[in-house]
Amino acid sequence: MDVNDLRSVVTVVSLLTFVGIVAWAWSRRNQSAFDEAAQLPFKED
Repeated sequence: MDVNDLRSVVTVVSLLTFVGIVAWAWSRRNQSAFDEAAQLPFKED
């Protein structure tokens, strides 16, 4: 395995990880939890 093959594998894995995180962050299933977390600084104790 050449060093360039390793670089290619790391690039593909990084891209897939990034796409997975973006898909998770924009999924409708998590929207209510994120909306609630966004309001935390404005809530009074």
